[in-house]
Amino acid sequence: MKCAIILAGGKGTRMKANGPKVMCEMLFEPMISYVIRAVKEAGCEDICVITGYEHEVLENYLPEGIKTAYQNPQLGTGHAVMMATDFIKEHEDDKILILNGDGPLMDAETINKAFAYHEENKNAITLVSALVDDLKGIGHIKRDENGTLLRIVEDKDANAEEKLINESNAGVYWFNGKELLYALERITNNNVQNEYYLTDSLEILINKGENVGAYVCENSEVILGANDRVQLNNLTTIMRRNINNKHMENGVDMPCTDGIMIGMDVKIGNGTTILPNTIIIGNTVIGENCVIGPNSYIKDGIVGNNVILDNVKLTDSEVEDGVDCGPFVQVRTGSKLCKNVHIGDFVEVKNSVVGEGTKCAHLTYIGDSDVGRDVNFGCGTVTVNYDGKNKHRCKIGNHVFLGCNTNLIAPVEIGDFAFTAAGSTITDNVPTNALSIARAKQVNKEGWVTIKKPYKGME
Repeated sequence: MKCAIILAGGKGTRMKANGPKVMCEMLFEPMISYVIRAVKEAGCEDICVITGYEHEVLENYLPEGIKTAYQNPQLGTGHAVMMATDFIKEHEDDKILILNGDGPLMDAETINKAFAYHEENKNAITLVSALVDDLKGIGHIKRDENGTLLRIVEDKDANAEEKLINESNAGVYWFNGKELLYALERITNNNVQNEYYLTDSLEILINKGENVGAYVCENSEVILGANDRVQLNNLTTIMRRNINNKHMENGVDMPCTDGIMIGMDVKIGNGTTILPNTIIIGNTVIGENCVIGPNSYIKDGIVGNNVILDNVKLTDSEVEDGVDCGPFVQVRTGSKLCKNVHIGDFVEVKNSVVGEGTKCAHLTYIGDSDVGRDVNFGCGTVTVNYDGKNKHRCKIGNHVFLGCNTNLIAPVEIGDFAFTAAGSTITDNVPTNALSIARAKQVNKEGWVTIKKPYKGME
C-alpha cells in the first residue's frame, strides 16, 4: 500500500502571509491543493499532513479523510516527520512518500517513476533529485567516484567543494515504513541549525547496510518550491504554461496566451478558442467549438457547444448549446441559459432560468426569474425581485414581449404571448395574449418653461 506524509507546517516569513505558507495561492488555489492532487493521482491511499503555524486554517481547508499531525515547535524536517510517528507505525509494512506542501509542481508521473525505481532496486529509501543551475540553498547530493550515494549536505552546512554539487535534493522521498521508523529514532540535531534533518536518514540507512538510491527526474522544474512571492509567481508562470500547452495539444486554440489562466480541473472541448485575458477555474467544463473571451471569467461553469462568451463573468451556472453572451455580461450563481439564448451588452442574470431562444439584447436585469422560450426583453427591463426584506420570483411565459423599460414587481406572472407596453411597471399578473399598459397618462403643460425659466441665463 502507498501512503503519504506532506510537510506543511511552515509560516513562510518571506511570503509575508497571514496564514500558513502552503495556503498561499497559485492559479487561485492553495499550493498544497496541487500537492494533494498529485499524491492522490499517484495512488496514495492514506495521507497525513504535518501542520504548524496557524494550523487551524490549514486543518479547516483540508479535504475530508486526510489526517493531520501538529508540529510545535518547528525543529526541522526530521522533527516534522517524527510528529507523524503514530501514522508511520500504522503503515510500517507499507511504502511511505514524504514531500513538501510548498512544491506544487511535483506531479504524479514523477512520484510514480521514483516509486518504480524504489521497488526495482529494493531500496529502503529513494530520493528524488534533479540537476539544477541555481545552487543557492539546495540540498547537495554527495556521491563517491562510482556514483554511489553517500549523503545529503544542506547548503548551510556545505563546504566550498560541496556547494558546487549541482545535483539537488527535491525534498521528495520514498521510504519503507520500518526503515523510516528506524531512521527517525537515530536522527540528531548536531548541525549548524540545531535542527533534525530528514536528510540524515539517508546516511543512517547506508550505515545500516540498506539499499538506497536517488531517482534523477527528467524535468527539473517539478522540484521547484516557493519561499517568497517572486518565486510563487515563477511557479504560477510554469504551471500556467503547462496547463495551456496541455489544452492546445488536445485541440484547443489559443491564438495568444497573454492573460489566459486555466485551473487544473478545467475541461475544454476540441475546437474551442480561448482569447486573451480569460480566466477559467474551478470545476468548469466547456464544450466544443466555443469562443471564450476576450476578458472573460468563468468559475464552476458548465458550457455547451458552439457558445460565445465575450467579456462575460459567469459563476456556478450552466450555458447550453448555441448561446451567445456579451460584451459586458454577468451570469451569477444558480442561472441557466437554455439553447440559443442571446444575451447582449450590460445584462445581468442571477439565479434564473432563461428559456430556449430568448433574447435580451442590452441593459437588463433578470433576477430570481423563470423565463420561458422565445421571450423578447426590451432595453432597460428589470425584474424587481427584492422588497427590502425578501427575494421574490417572477414567472414569464413563452413568446412574451416585454417593452423597453418594463419593471416587473415580483412576485408576478406574465402569461404566454403577452405584451407589456414600454415604460410599464407591472404589479399584477398579466393574462395570456394580453397587452398590459401600466404608466401614467402623458400631460403637456404649454408655456411652462417660459413661466418657470428653469435654465441658466433665463431672466
